This record gives sequence, structure tokens and C-alpha cells, in this order.
Amino acid sequence: MSYDFLFDLALIFLSTKLLGILTRRVNMPQVVGALLAGLVLGPAVLNILHETEFITNLSEIGVIVLMFTAGLETSIKDLKKCGLASSVIAIIGVIVPLIGGAVLGHFSSVGGKSLMENIFIGVVLTATSVSITVETLKEMGKLNTKVANTILGAAIIDDVLGIVILTIVSSLGNTSGESVNVAVILLKVFLFFVFAGVVGFIFSKLFSMWFDNSKKDLRRYVIVAFVFCLLLSFAAEEYFGVADITGAFLAGLILSGTKESHYISARFETLSYLFLSPIFFASVGINATIGSMNSALIIFTILLVIIAVLSKIVGCYFGARLCKFNNREGIQIGTGMVSRGEVALIVANKGKALGLVNDVLFAPIIIMVVITTIIAPILLKLSFKEKNPVVEENSNFTPETIDNGIDPYDGSENK
Repeated sequence: MSYDFLFDLALIFLSTKLLGILTRRVNMPQVVGALLAGLVLGPAVLNILHETEFITNLSEIGVIVLMFTAGLETSIKDLKKCGLASSVIAIIGVIVPLIGGAVLGHFSSVGGKSLMENIFIGVVLTATSVSITVETLKEMGKLNTKVANTILGAAIIDDVLGIVILTIVSSLGNTSGESVNVAVILLKVFLFFVFAGVVGFIFSKLFSMWFDNSKKDLRRYVIVAFVFCLLLSFAAEEYFGVADITGAFLAGLILSGTKESHYISARFETLSYLFLSPIFFASVGINATIGSMNSALIIFTILLVIIAVLSKIVGCYFGARLCKFNNREGIQIGTGMVSRGEVALIVANKGKALGLVNDVLFAPIIIMVVITTIIAPILLKLSFKEKNPVVEENSNFTPETIDNGIDPYDGSENK
């Protein structure tokens, strides 16, 4: 028995954390550092780490936990409060990138070899990372504004739409060249959501009753919740042909309506942060083979990044204008939806597993994710920047905090 996997894990944890700290120091999300760690240690640069069955399996569990946690943090009530504006913005913000990516794949010499592969390029571009947008808005003190609330609402709907599209495309991709009956696939998707709704309603009621009858917090609640997540993920793939991460997301969404959701989420965040997420993000970087990029692939990557940025800004801006937002607000909403982050990585990784994203196209997608993740906070800050900034009455900025070099957001000193 080989124990090389222990060394691999040690390298992954150390490198993702160190590079995560470095990217955090320059006001960038730590996920960028984790991606860079995989790229640097993988075949693309140093060729130290390679994809193994062990890392692949742990990475898949990491994806499930990541989406389960996302579901726990996405309240059903929040979805209902998004309103018409967020819905319109999200829908147009998904359609434009979807078309843009598919068209690029069709006309590019290095694009997909089939219609489904080209469509999946567009599917990757539909994603939006809520966490990065929230973090940036919080840093700017703009989290409670009308524009911010619209961005968050649209981002939530965007994720739901992305999961539905991913489910449909994943089902089509699993047919292995056989004749495809789209109606049957859509029916299976519909039946799965009905199944998840019925089972989820019963489970959440029983789970809440069990929790209410206990006088203390018990770790068994977290275990039972995880079992429910895994079973729903298994049922999604095995019986309905739906992506397992869809089942994981819905499992989290079902439990988000219970008062135990924060307790469960806190435990899973520890597991994800400490163990599973670094492996997933690093494995994505390890799978990239940037060193084999030729001139045609470089041009494709540049075009992919441009379309990724512009399609979200233009699509969401147009949707915002339809909903009576002014020009500046439309640009702010558009830039707030640019970041692809971990959501696009999950979608791309699923496409690679299904054979819808080949090894050649995987590197440009990784580069697109990294660049949009880095550029989104910058564009968002620029869109909110005022020519003559005025300190608001309730602002955390005061002459004392500025003179003393105190960060008004967390109270720490700027060094």
C-alpha cells in the first residue's frame, strides 16, 4: 500500500493556505490562491501533484458539501423576496452569456466538437459567485443598498437557473450518443424536483420535531443532515439522471428553512474549510494543462474572458434598465454579477466528468474563472466610486478612524 496520498494532502493543504493568505493580503478571495496552488503544483508548472482516484473522490465529496452549504445559506424566503427586478436581471444575465459562450465555441477552431460541448461552454459562463460579490459590497459599506439587494437577489436566482440548466445539459450529456428525448429528460427533472419537495417537506418536519424535543445541540443532527444530503444526491444521479450537486443543493435548501440550519452550516463550514474545499479547488488547478496551450488556444482564452465579462455586464445592465434602474445602477448591477468563482468551477468540473469539457478547453475555463474572480471586485469598486466622496451620516468612517489608520469595517489597523 502506498502512502503517497498523505504527502499529496500535506502539499495541498499547505500550498492552498499559503497562497490563499497571499491573495487575501492583496484583497483577493482565497479561492484564487487555492486555484493557483493547484496550477503551480500540478502538471501545468512544477508537475509535482497529479490527479489520482483518491483526490478525485474527495474532490467530488467536496463539491457536494460545497453545494449543500450553499443551499443551507440560501433561504427559500430570500428567493421569494427577490422580486420581479432580480428575476428579470437574472434571466437575461443567464441567456446572454449562454448564447455568447455557445457561439464562441461554435466558431472557434478549438471549440467543442459537438453542439452539447459548445452549449456547455455557455453554461459555464452563466454562473455567478455570490460570496465574492457579498464580500466586496461589505468592504465598501454598500451591502444594504437597493443595488446590492438586487444583485444578491439576482445572484440567488442566477444560481438556481444555472443548476437547472446544468441538470438538463448533464442529462443530455449522459446519453452517450444515443437518441435524446428532451421531453423525457425534462419530465425526469420535473419529477425529481417534485420528489425532492415531497421528501424534503416530510424530512424537514420530522427533523425539526426531533430537534425541538432535545434540550441541547447534538452532533448527530449534523450527521443525519449529511446522510440526507448524500441520499438525495445519490437519488438524483441514480434514478433521475440529475446532477448529484443539484440534489446536494436542494438538500441544503430544504434544511435552510429550519431553525437548525445555522448550527448545521457552522459544522459543515469547518469540514469544508479544513479539509474538503482545499482539495476540490486544488484538484481543479491540478487538472489544468496550461503548458500545452498554442496560439489558437491563447486567442480562444482571451475571447472567452472578454465574453465572460461583457456578457454579464451587458445582459444584467439591459435587465436592470428594463426594470427602471438608471445607467449607473445598471452598470453596478452588471459588474456585481461578473465573478464566476467557485460556482463556475463546480460546473466546469461536472462538465469534465461528463466529457462535455475536454482537457484542451479546461485550461481556458480555469483562466477565465481566475481572471473574472480577480477583476470583479475591482470593477465593482470602480462602479461605486464617486468623484467627490462624501462621508455619510451613518458611515463607519470618521476623522479618528482615518487618522489612526483603523479599518472601519473590522476595526483592525492598516499596516
